Amino acid sequence: MKNQFYNYNITELKELLVDNNFKAFNAEQIYKWVYESNISDPEKMSNLSKELRAFISEFFTFDLLELVTQQTSKTGTDKFLFKLSDGIIIESVLMEHDYGLSLCVTSQAGCSMGCSFCASGLIGKQRDLSAAELVLQIITVQAIKEVKITHIVVMGTGEPFDNYDNVMNFLKIINYKHGLQIGSRHITVSTCGIVPKIYDYAKEEIKANLAISLHAPNNEIRNRLMRINRAYPITEVIQAAKDYFEETKRRVTFEYILLKGINDEIDHANELSDLIRGINCYVNLIPYNPVNEFSYQKTDEKRADRFYQQLVRRGINVTLRKEMGSDIDAACGQLRLKNLK
Repeated sequence: MKNQFYNYNITELKELLVDNNFKAFNAEQIYKWVYESNISDPEKMSNLSKELRAFISEFFTFDLLELVTQQTSKTGTDKFLFKLSDGIIIESVLMEHDYGLSLCVTSQAGCSMGCSFCASGLIGKQRDLSAAELVLQIITVQAIKEVKITHIVVMGTGEPFDNYDNVMNFLKIINYKHGLQIGSRHITVSTCGIVPKIYDYAKEEIKANLAISLHAPNNEIRNRLMRINRAYPITEVIQAAKDYFEETKRRVTFEYILLKGINDEIDHANELSDLIRGINCYVNLIPYNPVNEFSYQKTDEKRADRFYQQLVRRGINVTLRKEMGSDIDAACGQLRLKNLK
């Protein structure tokens, strides 16, 4: 059985080639052909030896993901359903912003975190995705849309830090100068708050951005919404965010889904601002996207704006996210392969 090329970061590829009596510098040449020139046919890699081209053909596969369906939202957001080699279906979401094209990448098939408002957990975790399966979401979408993706958010189905090693390998591949060349400042990895992995992430060579799904200003509410808080209480998450900034000098994003009557009162805004005061961060307020199986309701625009304005008054750097893709179940918290059920 052939090996998926897109699983190999540049260091691993060099080691593989040397072990098979080729030169380490050949890895750079191959990367340039595949990632820079978009050529995966070894016979077209004209500066490689005949022996190396034969090895590549025999050892690697460069197959893209199989597209199952593609939906386009009225906001211009695209949702792609892809079939993996073992038949598992995953989702990726392409969003257009004024700063470029951002792809929301899925890191696991299903999710085991069990957040009480999120559709992704309804199917449970089936397995982790390989680094190649993450990379291929980008490459396949670029091929379908004939575009260059400039930003990556690892915020699709799954908890990225529950698939830590594969996600970190993915970052090395897409950030490399002869890989997909996506800058670290254009990459964001989201976590629901696995504290030990936040510390590991802070020490990674690639200083990509960190987003923490907070969604509550205290333990009482967060315990109700997010099972992970019972393992890593909110005070530990906040301390990890502070330490992450000290280590990386990168601003932390706190994601906060507004749920009507649950976490959207002025008192909650005050409590949230007190909690995060002094951290170099910003809060991304997210309108709740309804899920049929859950009873949570969306905060209305007036109430959401009031929450937003209170954070502004208290000196918090905050944005109120524009809704993108909710009409095709592609928005935050909605990914769950609904149309295949």
